[in-house]
Amino acid sequence: MTDDRPSAPAAPLPTSAAFSPATVDDVMAALARESYIADRGLATAIFLALKRHKPLLLEGEPGVGKTEVARVLSDLLQTRLIRLQCYEGIDQSTAVYEWNYARQLLYIRLLDTGEGEAHNPGGYSVAERAARLKDVFGPEFLIQRPLLEALDASSERPPVLLIDELDRSDAEFEAYLLELLSDYQITIPEIGPVRAAQPPVIVITSNRTRDIHDALRRRCLYYWIEYPTLEKEYEIVKARAPEASDALARQVVIFVQLLRAEDLFKSPGVAETLDWIGALVALGQDELTEGNVRDSIGALLKYQDDTQKVASGGLLARLVEKARNTVLKN
Repeated sequence: MTDDRPSAPAAPLPTSAAFSPATVDDVMAALARESYIADRGLATAIFLALKRHKPLLLEGEPGVGKTEVARVLSDLLQTRLIRLQCYEGIDQSTAVYEWNYARQLLYIRLLDTGEGEAHNPGGYSVAERAARLKDVFGPEFLIQRPLLEALDASSERPPVLLIDELDRSDAEFEAYLLELLSDYQITIPEIGPVRAAQPPVIVITSNRTRDIHDALRRRCLYYWIEYPTLEKEYEIVKARAPEASDALARQVVIFVQLLRAEDLFKSPGVAETLDWIGALVALGQDELTEGNVRDSIGALLKYQDDTQKVASGGLLARLVEKARNTVLKN
């Protein structure tokens, strides 16, 4: 990383008629209407990201709801969600733009033959051809990828740009993002700076498999999303899986909370909790039993070592019994 400038002020973000929160409570209420149960800290970070026109960097374990924040915001703002999924080796042609080489070559061949111009049957002079060759690197030959697409001035409303799992990319790509995050613009050498007329709402997520550099962090508002408490996870399950019986919802949440206390290779996130209860409902289950947990455990745990550990030594039976007994006490 070489660019460590402080973030420059961004142009004001136009207010969407769909969602214009005046307080943090407005954000919490709007998220709840979209079945996203957020604590006050996260709602505050979202409120400030919208009011101060700053990118929002969300970190936390996989499956705690980071990506879902961007999806819900796009629904609330009634705008497009543009998603860039990061991975090792991601480059400019995938993330930002590339030139339409086939169209450029066709244009050059037309210049060579003089075709396509009824008033110029004899072809172009050397000077005319040189002048027209400059058009080869014009906007009409540009293929927009997610980052450049998010700056497109033709958008009726500024989109939500989700840069998902940034920690999977490398430091060079991270450095490339600094101009976008600071000034809401991208510089294309052949064209110059492309700046957003309406800055997008930017959400960046990271599972913290590696550290994100300070230069990028300084340009963002930051929030760490924890695993939810038992009460909060129960609210999430009831909001996202209302078809599940109350007893099953409580037992599932308690079971998952107990499971996270075990020494697993990968603890289940909220996404896995919802996937699992959906599987149990599809199987016609109203409460947990050792049998239906064993049959459906693949919806909750994704590694063989973890499923073997839970299934062996009586751990599964103990967790099921504790989940059922805890519900009965309540």
